[in-house]
Amino acid sequence: MTQGFWKNLFSSSENNSTTTSSPKLEEYVVPTSNNGAGGNEEIRVYFSTSREIDLYDLEELCDAVGWSRRPLRKVKKAVQHSFCVVTMWEIQGAKKRLVGFSRATSDHAFNATIWDVVVHPDYQGKGLGKALMQYLIKKLRKEDISNITLFADPHVVDFYKNLGFVSDPEGIKGMFWYPR
Repeated sequence: MTQGFWKNLFSSSENNSTTTSSPKLEEYVVPTSNNGAGGNEEIRVYFSTSREIDLYDLEELCDAVGWSRRPLRKVKKAVQHSFCVVTMWEIQGAKKRLVGFSRATSDHAFNATIWDVVVHPDYQGKGLGKALMQYLIKKLRKEDISNITLFADPHVVDFYKNLGFVSDPEGIKGMFWYPR
């Protein structure tokens, strides 16, 4: 399986190989500023919608941003039952690193809710979170989902507002039930 992945990744686009064990990766190039260092650099990341993800890599990513640990069996179930899963990878030579993750649940017709948006701290502030969200929204819109919601911690509300999300549209108030 690993061999097929790398073969597809580095083969030319004219080669129409159809190895089913290889997840499709889409390259995304983000121009970044060197913070006044006098030049520009590009960050190349790769997006995948494959659900084949190493849960330990995902747990390491979530640890890096300070999220509390969740049982891996539940994380696995959440990923499996999500409508759309997007992973973001940095690939350098033969080394592949998970640097971003997001997923959405849906009724498969009208509504989707985005969950678990995470970008490794080394990659934050470079436009990659925005790219990850835009990629996920594009995938949801391609499925004709028109109502996209999410829950955001207070310190990231402005990030989502800059992407076009609004707080409490039309006065809708969310309610929650928690076990006692």
